Amino acid sequence: MMKNFIGHDEARSTDEFIELALGTPLDLWLGQDGESEVERAARMDAARDILADDPGLFDRTTRLAVETIGATMPDLLRLAPLTAPARFAGRRASRTGVAA
Repeated sequence: MMKNFIGHDEARSTDEFIELALGTPLDLWLGQDGESEVERAARMDAARDILADDPGLFDRTTRLAVETIGATMPDLLRLAPLTAPARFAGRRASRTGVAA
């Protein structure tokens, strides 16, 4: 059986692995079912404090999410540019009087 460690801590589940990698519990970012508005506000305040103390956390988390999606669901990252249908192409120019 393969074991996963982050530093000296063993991650026994996907949630534990993510929590150890982030250094915070997932519930802090995702919330819990049935939380009150007061609980949500307190959780969001704590999250803002953590991000203020560690501004690089957002970038590291985003990178971890993209790497995880790339490894497990690569089709999600194959994005195609969105093009406007021809019938909408001239609308912006006609509203502003300037071609965008």
